[in-house]
Amino acid sequence: MRKAVYPGSFDPVTNGHLDIIERSAKVFDELVVGVLVNPDKKGLFSIEERVELIERVVKHIPNVKVESFSGLLINFMKEKKAKVIIKGLRAVADFEYEFQMSLMNKKLDSEVETVFMMTSAKNSYLSSSSVKQVAMFGGCIKDLVPDEIISDITKKVNNL
Repeated sequence: MRKAVYPGSFDPVTNGHLDIIERSAKVFDELVVGVLVNPDKKGLFSIEERVELIERVVKHIPNVKVESFSGLLINFMKEKKAKVIIKGLRAVADFEYEFQMSLMNKKLDSEVETVFMMTSAKNSYLSSSSVKQVAMFGGCIKDLVPDEIISDITKKVNNL
């Protein structure tokens, strides 16, 4: 069985993330979306809320599971018995950072491979940070995030 993990903070999940999830699910028998607790970022949504939001937007993809984790990605990979990490790339800057991370992960576990997937052109400018900023200033986030979670994001930013 070909199993992969797509890790990220997904705060919130965007249409760019969903695109990578849908495309990866076609390539692998099982895809685990690993929602990580990132100590360097203060989240808008709790880890539990992020998992629930992603589960809601991927319910149409039967081979996708969503789980949270903290600590090293390599330890999560071992726990899930997965050997492939999926990373979405938008620009050269993403590649430089993700390339370094893939080398570190390879150092920690030589059997793990990282697969880089380019974002679709329509999502190349999209990030969770930009979505949050647009939402906080009352801008329209339609077409940036799945329709099912627009109201969740709007409510959350209005309660800050």
